[in-house]
Amino acid sequence: MKIDDIGYNHRHERDFVIDRPTGVGDWLLLLIKSPAVYRFGSEELRISGNVLLIYTPGTPQYYRADCAEYFDDWMHFMPDEKDIALMQSLGIKTNTPLVLSEASGISSILGTMCYEHYSSNANRDEVSDLYFRILLYKASEKLSKKAAGKPSESLYTEKLMWIRDSIYRWPSRDYTIDDMAKELSLSRSRFQHIYSETFGTSVTKDIISSRLNKAAEMLRTTDTPIKEIALYIGYGHNTSYFVKLFGSVYGMSPGQYRKEHKKP
Repeated sequence: MKIDDIGYNHRHERDFVIDRPTGVGDWLLLLIKSPAVYRFGSEELRISGNVLLIYTPGTPQYYRADCAEYFDDWMHFMPDEKDIALMQSLGIKTNTPLVLSEASGISSILGTMCYEHYSSNANRDEVSDLYFRILLYKASEKLSKKAAGKPSESLYTEKLMWIRDSIYRWPSRDYTIDDMAKELSLSRSRFQHIYSETFGTSVTKDIISSRLNKAAEMLRTTDTPIKEIALYIGYGHNTSYFVKLFGSVYGMSPGQYRKEHKKP
């Protein structure tokens, strides 16, 4: 599997629309996380979110926001024969919306793949390929749970999903563990335990990850000064801390990252 381009937790205004009558030259994996409208032939369908779409090359693409902000993860890629065979064996259909029981786990995998793709890691392609296969297995599980109508495994799952989605949608917010725990009527320690048990990572790491992902996106796609990026993602005027934290995760300074990954 070869990634051509990838984006994680992108936010768009309510007038967002993609209309490609002849599709594109590669495959597109799309994880829609908010209400949207999808067109299949001449028919338009409203979807509430938690929908996976995998478009094959040349297939018409039309989807848009549904009267509200639109959020998605996406990946342009070229699968190999083994990837295609795995999709078929798992019953993952192409060119049709696949409604998942929940999307945060798959979104998290795409976030990791996005980080790997834009990192300087020597084995990033191989790692991304492995994560893609994990994604397919997890998608199959979520489709099975949705079809079976299985209840949530946790009493707090729905609220936890919302909290985690909020962390990644609005990385500049001043999140506190006490406030999030209060949302679930839990103690601070109990909330942290359930969060880590549900998502396999701590809430603190997710907050940092969401902020640095947004910073990396801004470095790749804008000319916003590094000081302003630090301010935007919630690190106030402590630019030196942001630079140090970014370097510990991406292995280079924000300036170096922009130089290597800035899109023309």
